Amino acid sequence: MPEARAVPLLDPEFLHKLEQLELVSRKIFVGRMKGERTSKRRGSSVEFADHRNYAVGDDLRHIDWNVYGRLDKLFLKLFLEEEDLHFHTLLDTSLSMDFGDPTKLHYGKQVAAALAFVGLVNHDRVVLDTFSTTLELGMPSVRGRSQMWRVVQFLEPLHAAGAGNLTAAAKAFAVKHAGKGIVVVISDFLDKRGYVDGLRYLLARNMDIYVVHVLCREEVEPELVGDLRLVDAEDEDVAEISVSAPLLKRYKDNLNAFIGGLKSWCTRRGITYIFTTNQDPFDKLILNYLRERGLVK
Repeated sequence: MPEARAVPLLDPEFLHKLEQLELVSRKIFVGRMKGERTSKRRGSSVEFADHRNYAVGDDLRHIDWNVYGRLDKLFLKLFLEEEDLHFHTLLDTSLSMDFGDPTKLHYGKQVAAALAFVGLVNHDRVVLDTFSTTLELGMPSVRGRSQMWRVVQFLEPLHAAGAGNLTAAAKAFAVKHAGKGIVVVISDFLDKRGYVDGLRYLLARNMDIYVVHVLCREEVEPELVGDLRLVDAEDEDVAEISVSAPLLKRYKDNLNAFIGGLKSWCTRRGITYIFTTNQDPFDKLILNYLRERGLVK
């Protein structure tokens, strides 16, 4: 069912803070049109990089006449080529994300909206996709601050539905988006199929991958007691349990092992892993945590 949430995704004060940030990538990406990102490839933009000797047939407009006046030799000015940054967000909208207050899905929407805003004000290409059983709704590529309304219009009505299948979604995503770029996967990763195959599809595309692992506080620190009947939100599997201190300890040990395993798997493969809960200050995550880890600067 749709999220009954009157709180706006982003408030004006936070948007102002976001304007000071810029999405960055650890790799060089190729775009279809020139933006504000510079690469180490030599091109014809305005940022000076180096000189080389003039050769017959070179564009005379690029001769450095100041150097010629001093050395009586012809040198060509070389420039850094500006390139687009393609920024993708892959947001989990499966039923397990519809948990907590605010829900994990609402928290994920805020992260997606904030990063999209930063990309748009810096003239990057921004693309949003959602997934549950497979790749679901997607927002076509947009660029420029004036398109932020499209991002909000796309994100706000999203609701949780279906069982998560990162493998199928990532495979479809890799086929849909053939180019390189940044991709941020926002999910609780509570997928019985696991995360390995799905993330490998993204790695095969040589994308700069960030994982934002979102759990709610009740999942991290459960306050359950007594005899309970638990029903899986996605596949309706039922488990009848008696909650005790040893059981809670075993649960926390397993959860910590799961979180640590995902983090370790990502780190070994160059994927940036970020853990957060729905109760962690949202502006801290965006303005500090992601900046420290190199996604924004």
